[in-house]
Amino acid sequence: MLFIGVDLGTSAVKLLLMDENGKIHNIVSKEYPLYFPHPGWSEQYPKDWYEQSMAGIKELIKDCDKSQIQGISFGGQMHGLVVLDDKDEVIRPAILWNDGRTTKETDYLNQVIGKEKLSQYTANIAFAGFTAPKLLWMKTNEPELFARIKKIMLPKDYLAYCLSGVHCTDYSDASGTLFLDVKNRCWSKEMMEICEITEEMLPKLFESYEVVGTIRQEIAAELGVPKTVKIIAGAGDNAAAAVGTGTVGDGRCNISLGTSGTIFISSRNFGVDKNNALHSFDHADGHYHLMGCMLSAASCNKWWMDEILRTKDYGKEQENITKLGENQVFYLPYLMGERSPHNDPLARAMLIGMSMDTTREDMTQAVLEGVAFGLRDSLEVARSLGIVIESTKICGGGAKSSLWKKIIANVMNLKVEVIESEEGPGYGGAILAAVGCGAFSSVEEAADKLVKVIDTVEPQQDLVEKYEERYQKFRQVYPTVKTLYQNL
Repeated sequence: MLFIGVDLGTSAVKLLLMDENGKIHNIVSKEYPLYFPHPGWSEQYPKDWYEQSMAGIKELIKDCDKSQIQGISFGGQMHGLVVLDDKDEVIRPAILWNDGRTTKETDYLNQVIGKEKLSQYTANIAFAGFTAPKLLWMKTNEPELFARIKKIMLPKDYLAYCLSGVHCTDYSDASGTLFLDVKNRCWSKEMMEICEITEEMLPKLFESYEVVGTIRQEIAAELGVPKTVKIIAGAGDNAAAAVGTGTVGDGRCNISLGTSGTIFISSRNFGVDKNNALHSFDHADGHYHLMGCMLSAASCNKWWMDEILRTKDYGKEQENITKLGENQVFYLPYLMGERSPHNDPLARAMLIGMSMDTTREDMTQAVLEGVAFGLRDSLEVARSLGIVIESTKICGGGAKSSLWKKIIANVMNLKVEVIESEEGPGYGGAILAAVGCGAFSSVEEAADKLVKVIDTVEPQQDLVEKYEERYQKFRQVYPTVKTLYQNL
Protein backbone atom coordinates (compact mmCIF):
# COMPACT_ATOMS: atom_id res chain seq x y z
CA MET A 1 0.00 0.00 0.00
CA LEU A 2 1.16 3.53 -0.81
CA PHE A 3 0.01 6.83 0.65
CA ILE A 4 0.58 10.42 -0.48
CA GLY A 5 1.20 13.23 1.99
CA VAL A 6 0.80 16.77 0.65
CA ASP A 7 2.54 19.56 2.60
CA LEU A 8 1.06 22.79 1.26
CA GLY A 9 3.59 25.34 2.48
CA THR A 10 3.99 29.08 2.02
CA SER A 11 6.76 28.92 -0.57
CA ALA A 12 6.22 25.45 -2.04
CA VAL A 13 4.14 22.30 -1.98
CA LYS A 14 6.13 19.26 -0.85
CA LEU A 15 4.76 15.85 -1.74
CA LEU A 16 5.78 12.57 -0.14
CA LEU A 17 5.10 8.94 -1.08
CA MET A 18 5.11 6.50 1.86
CA ASP A 19 4.28 2.82 2.31
CA GLU A 20 2.55 1.18 5.28
CA ASN A 21 5.93 0.55 6.96
CA GLY A 22 6.73 4.26 6.99
CA LYS A 23 9.34 3.97 4.25
CA ILE A 24 9.54 7.08 2.06
CA HIS A 25 9.70 6.14 -1.62
CA ASN A 26 9.89 9.59 -3.17
CA ILE A 27 9.73 13.30 -2.35
CA VAL A 28 8.94 16.09 -4.80
CA SER A 29 8.79 19.84 -4.22
CA LYS A 30 7.16 22.48 -6.43
CA GLU A 31 7.46 26.19 -5.75
CA TYR A 32 4.92 28.94 -6.39
CA PRO A 33 4.97 32.73 -5.98
CA LEU A 34 4.13 34.75 -2.89
CA TYR A 35 2.72 38.23 -3.45
CA PHE A 36 3.02 41.35 -1.27
CA PRO A 37 0.61 43.86 -2.90
CA HIS A 38 1.04 46.31 0.02
CA PRO A 39 3.49 46.50 2.94
CA GLY A 40 2.48 43.88 5.49
CA TRP A 41 0.12 42.06 3.09
CA SER A 42 0.74 38.48 1.95
CA GLU A 43 -1.28 36.64 -0.73
CA GLN A 44 -1.20 33.65 -3.05
CA TYR A 45 -3.36 32.30 -5.86
CA PRO A 46 -5.09 29.01 -5.00
CA LYS A 47 -4.82 27.93 -8.64
CA ASP A 48 -1.03 27.93 -8.20
CA TRP A 49 -1.41 25.51 -5.27
CA TYR A 50 -3.57 23.18 -7.34
CA GLU A 51 -1.50 23.30 -10.52
CA GLN A 52 1.80 22.71 -8.73
CA SER A 53 0.28 19.97 -6.55
CA MET A 54 -1.00 18.12 -9.61
CA ALA A 55 2.35 18.49 -11.38
CA GLY A 56 4.08 17.32 -8.20
CA ILE A 57 1.85 14.25 -7.74
CA LYS A 58 2.47 13.20 -11.35
CA GLU A 59 6.23 13.43 -10.81
CA LEU A 60 5.97 11.77 -7.39
CA ILE A 61 4.22 8.60 -8.63
CA LYS A 62 5.61 8.27 -12.16
CA ASP A 63 7.85 5.29 -11.30
CA CYS A 64 5.68 3.51 -8.73
CA ASP A 65 2.93 0.90 -9.05
CA LYS A 66 0.01 3.34 -9.17
CA SER A 67 -2.49 0.59 -8.36
CA GLN A 68 -1.02 0.49 -4.84
CA ILE A 69 -1.96 4.09 -4.05
CA GLN A 70 -4.68 3.99 -1.41
CA GLY A 71 -5.09 7.51 -0.08
CA ILE A 72 -4.05 11.17 -0.13
CA SER A 73 -3.99 13.50 2.85
CA PHE A 74 -2.60 16.89 3.76
CA GLY A 75 -0.72 19.17 6.07
CA GLY A 76 -1.24 22.79 5.15
CA GLN A 77 -0.39 26.37 5.98
CA MET A 78 -3.05 27.50 8.44
CA HIS A 79 -5.43 30.48 8.75
CA GLY A 80 -5.41 31.47 5.07
CA LEU A 81 -8.72 32.83 3.75
CA VAL A 82 -9.94 31.18 0.54
CA VAL A 83 -13.39 32.34 -0.60
CA LEU A 84 -15.53 30.72 -3.30
CA ASP A 85 -18.63 31.98 -5.14
CA ASP A 86 -21.80 30.08 -6.05
CA LYS A 87 -19.93 28.36 -8.89
CA ASP A 88 -17.08 27.31 -6.56
CA GLU A 89 -14.77 29.76 -8.30
CA VAL A 90 -12.13 31.57 -6.24
CA ILE A 91 -13.27 35.18 -5.65
CA ARG A 92 -9.95 36.80 -4.74
CA PRO A 93 -6.33 35.79 -3.97
CA ALA A 94 -5.97 33.92 -0.68
CA ILE A 95 -5.01 36.13 2.27
CA LEU A 96 -2.28 34.19 4.11
CA TRP A 97 -1.40 33.41 7.72
CA ASN A 98 1.43 35.97 7.78
CA ASP A 99 -0.67 38.83 6.41
CA GLY A 100 -0.84 41.79 8.80
CA ARG A 101 -3.62 43.94 7.33
CA THR A 102 -6.23 43.13 9.98
CA THR A 103 -5.00 45.25 12.91
CA LYS A 104 -8.31 47.15 13.16
CA GLU A 105 -10.42 44.01 12.91
CA THR A 106 -8.28 42.18 15.45
CA ASP A 107 -8.57 45.11 17.86
CA TYR A 108 -12.34 45.20 17.33
CA LEU A 109 -12.67 41.51 18.18
CA ASN A 110 -10.35 41.66 21.20
CA GLN A 111 -11.40 45.04 22.60
CA VAL A 112 -15.06 45.51 21.57
CA ILE A 113 -16.33 41.93 21.51
CA GLY A 114 -13.76 41.21 24.21
CA LYS A 115 -11.06 38.64 24.79
CA GLU A 116 -13.05 36.95 27.53
CA LYS A 117 -16.01 36.32 25.24
CA LEU A 118 -13.77 35.18 22.36
CA SER A 119 -12.05 32.72 24.68
CA GLN A 120 -15.43 31.51 25.88
CA TYR A 121 -16.68 31.05 22.30
CA THR A 122 -13.51 29.60 20.71
CA ALA A 123 -10.87 29.00 23.48
CA ASN A 124 -8.71 31.65 21.74
CA ILE A 125 -8.41 35.38 21.22
CA ALA A 126 -8.02 37.16 17.89
CA PHE A 127 -4.66 37.32 16.17
CA ALA A 128 -4.01 39.28 12.99
CA GLY A 129 -3.27 36.12 11.03
CA PHE A 130 -6.46 34.27 11.97
CA THR A 131 -9.22 33.76 9.40
CA ALA A 132 -12.12 35.59 11.06
CA PRO A 133 -10.38 39.02 11.16
CA LYS A 134 -9.56 38.60 7.46
CA LEU A 135 -13.23 38.02 6.71
CA LEU A 136 -14.17 41.16 8.64
CA TRP A 137 -11.55 43.07 6.64
CA MET A 138 -13.16 41.85 3.40
CA LYS A 139 -16.59 42.87 4.69
CA THR A 140 -15.37 46.44 5.29
CA ASN A 141 -12.95 46.92 2.41
CA GLU A 142 -14.31 44.65 -0.33
CA PRO A 143 -18.08 44.58 0.31
CA GLU A 144 -18.98 43.57 -3.25
CA LEU A 145 -16.65 40.57 -3.09
CA PHE A 146 -17.83 39.73 0.44
CA ALA A 147 -21.43 39.62 -0.82
CA ARG A 148 -20.47 36.94 -3.38
CA ILE A 149 -19.05 34.51 -0.80
CA LYS A 150 -20.78 31.13 -0.71
CA LYS A 151 -18.01 29.04 0.85
CA ILE A 152 -15.12 29.90 3.18
CA MET A 153 -12.16 27.52 3.06
CA LEU A 154 -8.59 27.04 4.27
CA PRO A 155 -5.63 26.45 1.91
CA LYS A 156 -5.22 22.67 2.19
CA ASP A 157 -8.99 22.23 2.16
CA TYR A 158 -9.19 23.95 -1.21
CA LEU A 159 -6.87 21.24 -2.51
CA ALA A 160 -9.01 18.54 -0.88
CA TYR A 161 -12.06 20.09 -2.56
CA CYS A 162 -10.35 20.11 -5.96
CA LEU A 163 -9.48 16.43 -5.58
CA SER A 164 -12.72 15.19 -3.99
CA GLY A 165 -15.46 17.72 -4.74
CA VAL A 166 -16.21 17.95 -1.01
CA HIS A 167 -16.13 21.21 0.96
CA CYS A 168 -14.34 19.94 4.05
CA THR A 169 -11.96 20.90 6.80
CA ASP A 170 -10.55 19.22 9.90
CA TYR A 171 -10.74 20.28 13.52
CA SER A 172 -7.05 21.17 13.91
CA ASP A 173 -7.02 23.59 10.97
CA ALA A 174 -10.49 24.93 11.81
CA SER A 175 -9.19 25.76 15.30
CA GLY A 176 -7.11 28.57 13.78
CA THR A 177 -10.04 30.30 12.10
CA LEU A 178 -11.59 31.77 15.28
CA PHE A 179 -14.87 30.25 14.09
CA LEU A 180 -14.49 26.92 15.91
CA ASP A 181 -15.68 26.08 19.41
CA VAL A 182 -12.50 24.12 20.15
CA LYS A 183 -13.70 22.49 23.36
CA ASN A 184 -16.91 21.14 21.84
CA ARG A 185 -15.55 20.56 18.30
CA CYS A 186 -18.26 22.48 16.43
CA TRP A 187 -18.67 25.82 14.66
CA SER A 188 -19.36 28.69 17.04
CA LYS A 189 -22.80 30.23 16.47
CA GLU A 190 -21.70 33.41 18.27
CA MET A 191 -18.69 33.92 15.99
CA MET A 192 -20.78 33.32 12.89
CA GLU A 193 -23.20 36.01 14.06
CA ILE A 194 -20.37 38.45 14.80
CA CYS A 195 -18.93 37.99 11.30
CA GLU A 196 -22.36 37.85 9.64
CA ILE A 197 -21.93 34.47 8.00
CA THR A 198 -23.98 31.26 8.10
CA GLU A 199 -22.96 27.71 8.89
CA GLU A 200 -23.70 26.79 5.26
CA MET A 201 -20.79 29.04 4.25
CA LEU A 202 -18.37 26.97 6.35
CA PRO A 203 -17.04 23.56 5.27
CA LYS A 204 -18.07 20.27 6.87
CA LEU A 205 -15.93 19.28 9.86
CA PHE A 206 -13.96 16.03 10.01
CA GLU A 207 -11.35 14.47 12.25
CA SER A 208 -7.95 14.68 10.55
CA TYR A 209 -7.84 10.92 9.90
CA GLU A 210 -11.38 10.66 8.52
CA VAL A 211 -12.19 9.99 4.85
CA VAL A 212 -13.99 12.95 3.25
CA GLY A 213 -14.58 11.19 -0.06
CA THR A 214 -12.90 9.51 -3.01
CA ILE A 215 -10.89 11.10 -5.76
CA ARG A 216 -12.83 12.66 -8.63
CA GLN A 217 -12.94 10.33 -11.58
CA GLU A 218 -11.45 12.87 -13.99
CA ILE A 219 -8.58 13.52 -11.57
CA ALA A 220 -7.98 9.78 -11.16
CA ALA A 221 -7.83 9.40 -14.92
CA GLU A 222 -5.41 12.32 -15.28
CA LEU A 223 -3.10 10.92 -12.60
CA GLY A 224 -3.50 7.28 -13.62
CA VAL A 225 -4.52 6.17 -10.12
CA PRO A 226 -7.45 3.95 -9.02
CA LYS A 227 -10.88 5.60 -8.77
CA THR A 228 -11.04 4.20 -5.23
CA VAL A 229 -8.24 6.43 -3.88
CA LYS A 230 -9.49 7.99 -0.64
CA ILE A 231 -9.12 11.68 0.22
CA ILE A 232 -8.50 12.06 3.96
CA ALA A 233 -9.15 15.39 5.72
CA GLY A 234 -5.57 16.03 6.90
CA ALA A 235 -4.47 18.68 9.39
CA GLY A 236 -3.05 22.14 9.81
CA ASP A 237 0.68 22.12 9.17
CA ASN A 238 1.68 22.16 12.82
CA ALA A 239 -0.69 19.37 13.84
CA ALA A 240 0.41 17.35 10.79
CA ALA A 241 4.07 17.94 11.67
CA ALA A 242 3.32 16.80 15.22
CA VAL A 243 1.87 13.56 13.85
CA GLY A 244 4.95 13.20 11.65
CA THR A 245 7.21 13.53 14.69
CA GLY A 246 5.12 11.30 16.98
CA THR A 247 3.92 14.22 19.11
CA VAL A 248 0.56 12.65 19.89
CA GLY A 249 -1.09 11.47 23.09
CA ASP A 250 -0.36 13.27 26.34
CA GLY A 251 2.43 15.66 27.32
CA ARG A 252 4.66 15.37 24.26
CA CYS A 253 6.42 18.30 22.62
CA ASN A 254 7.56 19.24 19.13
CA ILE A 255 9.47 22.30 17.93
CA SER A 256 9.15 23.26 14.29
CA LEU A 257 11.76 25.50 12.67
CA GLY A 258 9.99 26.26 9.41
CA THR A 259 9.11 29.58 7.80
CA SER A 260 7.26 30.16 11.05
CA GLY A 261 8.32 28.57 14.32
CA THR A 262 6.14 26.65 16.73
CA ILE A 263 6.30 24.86 20.03
CA PHE A 264 3.55 22.26 20.11
CA ILE A 265 2.42 20.39 23.23
CA SER A 266 -0.05 17.51 22.87
CA SER A 267 -2.65 16.76 25.53
CA ARG A 268 -5.55 14.41 26.10
CA ASN A 269 -7.34 17.17 27.98
CA PHE A 270 -8.68 20.54 26.90
CA GLY A 271 -6.93 23.53 28.48
CA VAL A 272 -6.49 27.31 28.07
CA ASP A 273 -3.89 29.61 29.65
CA LYS A 274 -5.46 32.60 31.38
CA ASN A 275 -3.87 35.19 29.09
CA ASN A 276 -4.48 33.23 25.86
CA ALA A 277 -0.79 33.68 25.04
CA LEU A 278 -0.78 30.15 23.62
CA HIS A 279 -3.28 28.81 21.11
CA SER A 280 -5.63 26.14 22.43
CA PHE A 281 -6.45 23.96 19.42
CA ASP A 282 -7.87 20.55 18.55
CA HIS A 283 -5.24 17.99 17.57
CA ALA A 284 -5.09 15.63 14.62
CA ASP A 285 -5.10 12.62 16.97
CA GLY A 286 -8.64 13.43 18.12
CA HIS A 287 -7.55 15.19 21.32
CA TYR A 288 -6.10 18.68 22.01
CA HIS A 289 -2.90 20.70 21.98
CA LEU A 290 -1.39 23.96 23.13
CA MET A 291 0.78 25.84 20.66
CA GLY A 292 2.98 28.90 20.66
CA CYS A 293 3.61 30.27 17.18
CA MET A 294 6.18 32.85 16.12
CA LEU A 295 5.69 34.23 12.63
CA SER A 296 9.37 34.24 11.59
CA ALA A 297 11.73 31.39 12.48
CA ALA A 298 13.85 29.74 9.77
CA SER A 299 12.74 32.66 7.59
CA CYS A 300 14.86 34.90 9.86
CA ASN A 301 17.97 32.94 8.96
CA LYS A 302 16.94 32.82 5.30
CA TRP A 303 16.49 36.61 5.27
CA TRP A 304 19.83 37.12 7.01
CA MET A 305 21.71 34.79 4.65
CA ASP A 306 19.98 35.57 1.35
CA GLU A 307 19.25 39.29 1.63
CA ILE A 308 21.91 40.63 4.00
CA LEU A 309 24.96 38.35 3.68
CA ARG A 310 23.94 37.35 0.12
CA THR A 311 25.04 33.76 0.39
CA LYS A 312 23.39 30.37 0.03
CA ASP A 313 26.11 28.53 1.95
CA TYR A 314 24.30 28.45 5.29
CA GLY A 315 26.55 25.74 6.71
CA LYS A 316 29.75 27.67 6.06
CA GLU A 317 28.38 30.73 7.87
CA GLN A 318 27.83 28.61 10.99
CA GLU A 319 31.19 26.77 10.95
CA ASN A 320 33.10 29.30 13.06
CA ILE A 321 30.40 29.92 15.67
CA THR A 322 31.87 28.36 18.80
CA LYS A 323 31.29 30.73 21.75
CA LEU A 324 27.78 29.67 22.66
CA GLY A 325 26.10 31.51 25.52
CA GLU A 326 28.58 34.39 25.36
CA ASN A 327 27.19 36.52 22.53
CA GLN A 328 26.67 40.20 23.36
CA VAL A 329 24.40 40.77 20.33
CA PHE A 330 20.66 40.16 20.59
CA TYR A 331 18.15 39.74 17.77
CA LEU A 332 14.38 40.20 18.02
CA PRO A 333 12.89 37.77 15.43
CA TYR A 334 9.82 39.80 14.47
CA LEU A 335 10.22 40.31 10.70
CA MET A 336 6.45 39.96 10.10
CA GLY A 337 5.22 41.10 13.51
CA GLU A 338 4.74 38.51 16.23
CA ARG A 339 2.03 36.20 17.45
CA SER A 340 2.88 34.13 20.55
CA PRO A 341 3.12 35.34 23.18
CA HIS A 342 3.09 39.08 22.34
CA ASN A 343 0.26 39.26 19.77
CA ASP A 344 1.79 42.38 18.20
CA PRO A 345 1.48 42.70 14.39
CA LEU A 346 3.42 45.99 14.51
CA ALA A 347 6.53 44.45 16.09
CA ARG A 348 9.60 44.34 13.85
CA ALA A 349 12.99 42.66 13.93
CA MET A 350 16.04 44.36 15.37
CA LEU A 351 19.67 43.68 16.22
CA ILE A 352 20.97 45.31 19.38
CA GLY A 353 24.26 45.20 21.26
CA MET A 354 26.73 45.62 18.40
CA SER A 355 30.11 47.22 19.04
CA MET A 356 33.30 47.79 17.08
CA ASP A 357 34.46 44.24 17.75
CA THR A 358 31.17 42.58 16.70
CA THR A 359 31.80 39.99 13.98
CA ARG A 360 29.80 38.50 11.15
CA GLU A 361 29.60 35.28 13.19
CA ASP A 362 28.24 37.15 16.22
CA MET A 363 25.36 38.50 14.19
CA THR A 364 24.59 35.18 12.53
CA GLN A 365 24.66 33.55 15.97
CA ALA A 366 22.33 36.24 17.31
CA VAL A 367 19.74 35.43 14.62
CA LEU A 368 19.76 31.72 15.52
CA GLU A 369 19.63 32.50 19.25
CA GLY A 370 16.87 35.09 18.84
CA VAL A 371 14.56 32.48 17.31
CA ALA A 372 15.38 30.05 20.14
CA PHE A 373 14.69 32.74 22.75
CA GLY A 374 11.41 33.62 21.03
CA LEU A 375 10.29 29.99 21.19
CA ARG A 376 11.29 29.82 24.84
CA ASP A 377 8.90 32.71 25.55
CA SER A 378 6.06 30.32 24.69
CA LEU A 379 7.62 27.43 26.58
CA GLU A 380 7.64 29.57 29.71
CA VAL A 381 3.88 30.11 29.37
CA ALA A 382 3.36 26.34 29.21
CA ARG A 383 5.59 25.85 32.25
CA SER A 384 3.55 28.46 34.14
CA LEU A 385 0.54 26.16 33.67
CA GLY A 386 2.37 23.39 35.50
CA ILE A 387 3.20 21.46 32.32
CA VAL A 388 6.45 19.56 32.74
CA ILE A 389 8.41 18.91 29.56
CA GLU A 390 11.79 17.20 29.54
CA SER A 391 12.32 16.54 25.84
CA THR A 392 11.13 17.70 22.44
CA LYS A 393 11.13 16.40 18.91
CA ILE A 394 12.26 18.83 16.21
CA CYS A 395 11.43 19.29 12.53
CA GLY A 396 11.46 21.87 9.76
CA GLY A 397 14.22 23.22 7.54
CA GLY A 398 16.07 24.80 10.47
CA ALA A 399 16.30 21.39 12.16
CA LYS A 400 18.92 20.38 9.58
CA SER A 401 21.42 22.64 11.37
CA SER A 402 23.29 20.79 14.13
CA LEU A 403 24.34 24.14 15.62
CA TRP A 404 20.75 25.38 15.81
CA LYS A 405 19.62 22.16 17.49
CA LYS A 406 22.39 22.56 20.07
CA ILE A 407 21.33 26.15 20.74
CA ILE A 408 17.68 25.07 21.12
CA ALA A 409 18.60 22.29 23.56
CA ASN A 410 20.53 24.64 25.83
CA VAL A 411 18.27 27.69 25.60
CA MET A 412 15.24 25.49 26.42
CA ASN A 413 17.09 23.09 28.76
CA LEU A 414 15.41 20.21 26.91
CA LYS A 415 16.62 17.02 25.29
CA VAL A 416 16.15 17.52 21.54
CA GLU A 417 15.23 14.26 19.84
CA VAL A 418 16.03 13.93 16.16
CA ILE A 419 13.82 11.57 14.21
CA GLU A 420 14.60 9.43 11.20
CA SER A 421 12.29 11.39 8.90
CA GLU A 422 12.34 15.16 9.35
CA GLU A 423 9.67 15.67 6.72
CA GLY A 424 7.16 17.08 9.19
CA PRO A 425 3.74 17.93 7.68
CA GLY A 426 4.18 15.78 4.56
CA TYR A 427 5.06 12.70 6.59
CA GLY A 428 2.24 13.48 9.02
CA GLY A 429 -0.16 13.81 6.09
CA ALA A 430 0.90 10.42 4.75
CA ILE A 431 0.43 8.87 8.21
CA LEU A 432 -3.08 10.36 8.41
CA ALA A 433 -3.81 8.88 4.97
CA ALA A 434 -2.64 5.47 6.21
CA VAL A 435 -4.90 5.69 9.26
CA GLY A 436 -7.84 6.80 7.12
CA CYS A 437 -7.31 3.83 4.81
CA GLY A 438 -7.30 1.37 7.72
CA ALA A 439 -3.59 0.51 7.81
CA PHE A 440 -3.60 1.51 11.52
CA SER A 441 -6.37 1.66 14.10
CA SER A 442 -5.43 5.11 15.40
CA VAL A 443 -3.06 8.04 14.88
CA GLU A 444 -1.22 7.14 18.08
CA GLU A 445 -0.66 3.55 16.96
CA ALA A 446 0.65 4.73 13.59
CA ALA A 447 2.99 7.30 15.12
CA ASP A 448 4.34 4.84 17.69
CA LYS A 449 5.13 2.31 14.98
CA LEU A 450 6.44 4.61 12.26
CA VAL A 451 8.30 7.46 14.01
CA LYS A 452 11.84 6.53 15.06
CA VAL A 453 14.27 8.64 17.15
CA ILE A 454 17.82 8.31 15.76
CA ASP A 455 19.72 10.92 17.79
CA THR A 456 19.35 13.05 20.92
CA VAL A 457 21.01 16.41 21.55
CA GLU A 458 21.50 16.72 25.31
CA PRO A 459 21.67 20.12 27.05
CA GLN A 460 25.02 20.90 28.72
CA GLN A 461 24.74 22.34 32.22
CA ASP A 462 27.38 25.05 31.70
CA LEU A 463 25.68 26.24 28.50
CA VAL A 464 22.22 26.04 30.09
CA GLU A 465 23.41 28.42 32.81
CA LYS A 466 25.01 30.82 30.33
CA TYR A 467 21.91 30.85 28.16
CA GLU A 468 19.66 31.37 31.16
CA GLU A 469 21.48 34.65 31.81
CA ARG A 470 21.27 35.62 28.13
CA TYR A 471 17.56 34.79 27.96
CA GLN A 472 16.73 36.95 30.96
CA LYS A 473 18.38 39.87 29.15
CA PHE A 474 16.65 39.05 25.84
CA ARG A 475 13.19 39.09 27.43
CA GLN A 476 13.75 42.69 28.58
CA VAL A 477 14.29 44.03 25.06
CA TYR A 478 10.78 43.73 23.57
CA PRO A 479 8.93 45.42 26.48
CA THR A 480 11.47 48.23 26.33
CA VAL A 481 11.02 48.98 22.60
CA LYS A 482 7.36 47.99 22.23
CA THR A 483 6.02 51.55 22.23
CA LEU A 484 8.42 52.53 19.43
CA TYR A 485 6.76 50.23 16.92
CA GLN A 486 3.56 52.29 16.77
CA ASN A 487 5.58 55.37 15.77
CA LEU A 488 7.77 53.50 13.30
